[in-house]
This record gives sequence, structure tokens and C-alpha cells, in this order.
Amino acid sequence: MTTFKRTLNNSLLNASQTFPVVLVTGPRQVGKTTLLENCAESGRNYVSLDDYEQRQLAQNDPALFLQYHKTPLIIDEVQYAPELFNAIKIMVDKKKCNGLFWLTGSQKFQLMQGITESLAGRVAILELQGFARAEIENRATTLTPFLPNEIWLKKAKKRQPKTQDVNQVFEDIWRGSYPRVINEQQISTDLFYNSYLQTYIQRDVRDLTRVTDEKAFRDFIRAVAARTSQLLNYANLAREVGIDQKTAKAWLSVLETSGLIYCLQPYHNNLTKRLIKTPKVYFLDTGLCRYLTQWSSSRTLSSGAFSGAIFETYVISECLKSYWYNGLTPYFYFYRDKDMKEVDLLIEQDNQLHPIEIKKTASPSTASIKNFTVLKKLGKEISSGAVICLKETDVPLSSEVHAIPIGYL
Repeated sequence: MTTFKRTLNNSLLNASQTFPVVLVTGPRQVGKTTLLENCAESGRNYVSLDDYEQRQLAQNDPALFLQYHKTPLIIDEVQYAPELFNAIKIMVDKKKCNGLFWLTGSQKFQLMQGITESLAGRVAILELQGFARAEIENRATTLTPFLPNEIWLKKAKKRQPKTQDVNQVFEDIWRGSYPRVINEQQISTDLFYNSYLQTYIQRDVRDLTRVTDEKAFRDFIRAVAARTSQLLNYANLAREVGIDQKTAKAWLSVLETSGLIYCLQPYHNNLTKRLIKTPKVYFLDTGLCRYLTQWSSSRTLSSGAFSGAIFETYVISECLKSYWYNGLTPYFYFYRDKDMKEVDLLIEQDNQLHPIEIKKTASPSTASIKNFTVLKKLGKEISSGAVICLKETDVPLSSEVHAIPIGYL
């Protein structure tokens, strides 16, 4: 079994030096516990609230729980005992030192409620998903936030990125990024994802919402997966699954708060009234997404009608990880107006917008960036842009835009 370093290691250790509490959130089985254990210094204690007896103690007598389990302490799946948050606050305020508590949780909504009420200003929040491409290629320490400018491009070239053809890329997309399917290459991915969904529905979903019809919820997840990289249409989703729109919105919120999907917001401001205000939805793991949409092999996936959508999903996920794993907030948007002019991704930084198109092609042309010109009416400076594609090396498409191989991410 192969194991890979995580970029978030450094972010975690840095956060622990400046905050008394560090919380690592993310869906189940992405390696949160392993990350904390690998970073833990000698003498840091560990307790999991998956243990029913420990959970009961934490819920019923949080002060006594913290007497039994001395700091510095890792508390796994802390969302099961929100009663702990106030007790942690009291201890943090009393001891006045950093790195006391490292917490993990896979239900972000419940966690954020407790943190807002008790630990605001005392906790650093880090997001973990499956492996980033850079981590799988053993370049975890060189993964930097993606921004298509000269500085980032020079660093990417120095890393001597691997050249990968479409078959290799789609094998990565088809397999997914969960640590177990990467570390244990012999595992049946279909068996893994089926078991993962079953556990997810039986544990997280039941905790977050009253789902009485598990089949309907599974059908709903499949319907969302089939719409990855598309505009959200609640009416269409609800009609397909046979539920009302209110339920569709509630269930989509469950998928988002448990870290399975990401809603990319449209960029809009008061300068134009013709912008679409509906978000786009993306699955954060392409392996789970292709399993839900029933693609049996990477070759059928790469040549099928779904290939463009899943390729875009993969790129968005990798770009998000490059920020999250460096402890940064990604300010990501997309552009679409009522004339159907669209830009796949806008990254906002320092009051500048960086436009990005995502194309499943090895031969991008200037036609790929024709919509970048419409961004001028947004009232922001439009800076360097990119077309992320399957080309082997980067090439300029204009003075401000480069075609960037996916291998550079």
C-alpha cells in the first residue's frame, strides 16, 4: 500500500501555532484522522466520538470528558457532541496557549453552528478533500494556489510536470481521489463507492435531515451527479426524483454541507442586470460522480457525452484543493449572461478578475477565449487568463492568456 504526503500538513501546523483550536472538516474517508495523527507531536492524546461511551460522556458531562482527556488533544468526529464547544472555550480562555485542540468533523453545518456560538475567533478552520493531483504525484510541498499569471506559470514549469495523455487523465478522473482507492490500487472501486454511499446515507444524512425514503435520496444524488458542471435547476431536479422543490433544496444543502458537492456562484454586480444569478453545481470527487452516473471504464467515460462535464468538474476540484490545502479561501465564480455568453471560472484576487476556460482538447484556439472580452463591462480589471486543457506544453493564445496543460495543476 502506497501512502502520500498531504499539502495541508504545513497549513495545519502553522494554524496550530497561532490558534488554540484547529478544526479539519471534510467528507468521510478523505484522511482527516490520518492527517492529524501524522502531524501530531509526541504526547498529543487522541479520542474518537465514534466510540459510543466517549460520545455519551462528552454529551452528558463535557467538563469531566476534558478532565479524562488531557490537552494537547485530538477529538475525532466532534460534531457528535456539540456540548463540548463551550467547555473547550472555557479551557482555551483559561490556559491562553495555542495548539490545545485539534478537531475533525464530517458534518460542517452542525460544526459551524457550534463554532459560531462558542469558538469564534479561537479556531482555524481547514478543509480536506481527497488527494490533489500534486499529492498523488509526490509534489505535495510544491502545490500552490492556482492563479494563471507569470509567477505561477514559472513555478509550474520548474516542477517538471508529467505529460499525460487523455487516457491517463481519464483514468485518474474515473478512479477518483479518496485515499483508499488511491492507496489500495487492487480495491474494487465500485464496491468502495457503493459502501461509501450506504454509510453516508445511513449516518450523515440521517443526522442532518429526516430522510424517510432512502431510495429517493439515492436517486436524488444520482440526478445531481448527472448535472455536474451545470446550472442548478431545482424544479427539474425535483420533478425527476418525484419530490417537491423545498425537499430538493434541503437535500442539496445536505450534499453541500457534508462536502460532496460545491456550488460555484455566478459573478454579478450592480453594473449589469443581464447576468444569470443561478449557481453551478460540481461534485468534488469525480470517482464518486462517475460511479453514480454508471460509467464502467475510463475509456467509455473519456469518449462519452459526459466527458466534457466530468473533465470540467475535475479541473474545478483541483483548483479548489490548491487553495484549501494551503489554508486559503478561494474566491471563485463563473460568468454567464442572458445572451448565453459564459466563462467557466473567474478567480478574483486583489480586485482583479482572472478568466479561465476549461476545454477537453489538445488543440485550443483563440475561439476558446472569445467571451473574455465581455468581462470588461463588469467594472473590474481583467488580468491574465488561461485555457486549461490536454495540451502537452503551455503556449500563449494572446498577450494575456495561456493554454495550460492539466498536468501543471
